[in-house]
Amino acid sequence: MKNTSLVVSAVLFVAVAVLYVLHFSGRNSTGSGIGGAKDDGASSELKIAYIKVDSLVVNYDFAQEMHDVFTKQQESFTKEYGEKRNRFESQAAAFQEKVQRGGFLTQERAMQERDRLVGEEQQIGKLDQELSTKLAQMQADNNKQLLDSVMNYLKIYNKDKKYSYILNAAEVLIGDETQNVTKEVLVGLNARYTKAKLK
Repeated sequence: MKNTSLVVSAVLFVAVAVLYVLHFSGRNSTGSGIGGAKDDGASSELKIAYIKVDSLVVNYDFAQEMHDVFTKQQESFTKEYGEKRNRFESQAAAFQEKVQRGGFLTQERAMQERDRLVGEEQQIGKLDQELSTKLAQMQADNNKQLLDSVMNYLKIYNKDKKYSYILNAAEVLIGDETQNVTKEVLVGLNARYTKAKLK
């Protein structure tokens, strides 16, 4: 998502630069500028729309489904890790108690049990790392799928609309609400997703 944010920031910077240039350098007595006539009589129009991506993701059915699957997997991993951690802690407490009351017949036997518990603790740490890595990869895959889905739909959507730029509203400080196409895009995305699920 950081790469996407950088791309969106770069597009926003270019859009602002273009607006600045068009606004200040193209002004003359005929009122040329954005959407106005140039000196050569040609018409240029810069159409910009924006999307509130956070709102889009919260209401996009595909995003919600991926989030639900991710949450279930996260809960499963947390349960698996928690059970193993609790079992280890019980065994470690029992070992500590047995050592304190002199329950081991030999020092060697106590060392073997301690080494076994240390190995088990290392395995639990390794499991925690593996599960965290799996969740991070799953989240990255979900983000990529979501981005691909939205970007593919926006390309189709923009064939008719012919916007010069469609920006992420998170980067827009002030925007005309008439240029906010979030609801329209969301309806299209959900309709396309529902249709794909029925196939």
